[in-house]
Amino acid sequence: MRIEHQIRAFEQIFKNYDGLLPLHRFLFIYFKQNKKMGSSDRRWSSRYIYSFFRLGKALIKEQQVLRLAVADFLCNTTPSLVVETHLPALAAKMELPVKAKLELVQQAFADFKLADVFSFHQNLSAAVEKEDFFESFFTQPDLFLRITTGHLKSLLEALKAHEVPVQELSETTLALPNGTKLENVFPNQKFYQVQDLSSQKTGMFFEPKTWDYWWDCCAASGGKSLLLHDLEPSVQLLVSDVRENSLNNLDDRFHEAGIKKYQKKVLDLLQNNDQDLHHYEFDGIILDAPCSGSGTWGRTPEMLYFFDEHKISNYTRLQKAIASNVVKYLKPGKPLIYITCSVFKQENEEVVSYLEENLSLKLEKMEVIKGYKDKADTMFVARLTKV
Repeated sequence: MRIEHQIRAFEQIFKNYDGLLPLHRFLFIYFKQNKKMGSSDRRWSSRYIYSFFRLGKALIKEQQVLRLAVADFLCNTTPSLVVETHLPALAAKMELPVKAKLELVQQAFADFKLADVFSFHQNLSAAVEKEDFFESFFTQPDLFLRITTGHLKSLLEALKAHEVPVQELSETTLALPNGTKLENVFPNQKFYQVQDLSSQKTGMFFEPKTWDYWWDCCAASGGKSLLLHDLEPSVQLLVSDVRENSLNNLDDRFHEAGIKKYQKKVLDLLQNNDQDLHHYEFDGIILDAPCSGSGTWGRTPEMLYFFDEHKISNYTRLQKAIASNVVKYLKPGKPLIYITCSVFKQENEEVVSYLEENLSLKLEKMEVIKGYKDKADTMFVARLTKV
């Protein structure tokens, strides 16, 4: 039977996956090694494994195939053989909203607890509305574009010509279905950047001034630097990261965006960098800190299943150490922008309290950016001024 074939394929993937690689990367390698799997097999296997992980640790004592059926019912609106076979009473209700489907699951399974989807809920920042956050894991986040001023119309026309569904959120932000192949729509990336909606909103905390000198100290591929440059093109930039390959990707993105004047350095911010930075003073520092990424697990739901809670304290120590090593290069009266894509209070509000108590910093404002309400990532941002 076809359903038995689908379940065997799912079980093989689950058996071979240990959570060490991102799931999308593992699937790419797995399908490459198992070329006998046709496109339909790959599509259903991907759907099932992603759905399964979106259930987190809910109904953990139930049989695996039954948990898969519950997960696929909650995550999808199109027909499913695993739901038809193992939850036949719910098969005709796939198109219902998530909230209505959760009520049906709770009626069918007395042990179902929504909080078990995100089993680390005791660590959440206070501002996170738990039920809404938990429910968001059953809906795949959107793909967001940040548009260069003046180019919205032409990009919308290109999307329409390729029949890509699009939501116009503002003059500079578009939302597209996740998985949209942008290379088929746009010849280059000069007039837009792929950047999550919540990441774009962190820019409201930057407030750069003309000819400021800013340091993006954990720049990665440069998303925050590009946002800063769009807010104030005259800003002078130093970008750094511990990974040279990330800075190479940044070079490509800056080139596409037409940014030519900037400095870059490969720096390990856990070390003393006075030899490289002794004469530097900055008007602003962006610290997009290494973190658990728990606010992005809607895109990487395997983390709901594999994340080890003890890692939170490891990230917290890392964040405090990096902040302590970079703030000495900040001019008095100037801002440190502390950002995480975490929903954990230990990485967010508690780190901010540490920075105020132990460094020469005073909090101006901070916010949990609730991406779970917008099919986006959830992030935390704080603006602190050096005293």
